[in-house]
Amino acid sequence: MDTSGDARRTAGSSVARGGQLRSLAMIVIFDVAAPLAAYNLLRSAGLSAVTALVLSGVFPALGVTIGAVRNRRLDVVGAVVLAGIVLGTVLGLVSHNARLVLVEGSVPTAFFGVVSLGSLLRARPLMFTIVLEFAGPDSARGQEMTRLWNHEQAYRRDVRIVTAVWGAAFLLEAAVRVVIVYNVSTGTALAISKVMPFVVAGIVSAWTVAYGAYRKRKVIRMATGISQMRGSAAGAR
Repeated sequence: MDTSGDARRTAGSSVARGGQLRSLAMIVIFDVAAPLAAYNLLRSAGLSAVTALVLSGVFPALGVTIGAVRNRRLDVVGAVVLAGIVLGTVLGLVSHNARLVLVEGSVPTAFFGVVSLGSLLRARPLMFTIVLEFAGPDSARGQEMTRLWNHEQAYRRDVRIVTAVWGAAFLLEAAVRVVIVYNVSTGTALAISKVMPFVVAGIVSAWTVAYGAYRKRKVIRMATGISQMRGSAAGAR
């Protein structure tokens, strides 16, 4: 019995899980834990809210940089995040307004929302392009996605629906974060702004999975119904 194929698949799965865990660890450390800890420590040391926010923004920028170096490229998400950090830093230093620095966090979110909805007018919506990029156009999954997009109208419709929902969720999140920034303390707004994107992403991701499962069941039921109809027609002949 040749077990080399199973061994390769197991090794590949382990590597993939390891990569996912590393990515998750980097997000938790550089995007959430380190900025919050740095902000609180700097405020305790007597620094102003603006200075503490600007300096705490070094960690997300460092996380994006490490990811770009490791992957040997800067993706669109990383570029927008870096641009938002730079924008927030400039606003903070010029205006000395901590709330403007925090509002910066909503800029990339709103940008992705607008781009997602705008991409519905293009040949391929943003969500399809992003998932295809992460999967790899030449991978088995990437090739299957391309095949489905080229030949299955229902698949194209589903991808557009998912893109529209994600775009609307991005815009709603950005608006809610702005309202929060101007109605709670700076420290509380920072904590919420760091956690909210993951909450929203988790909710929309769960909906996406549920919607995909629903559509798959519907396709199976349609295929079963068609098979039964063909069987009945053949029996009648």
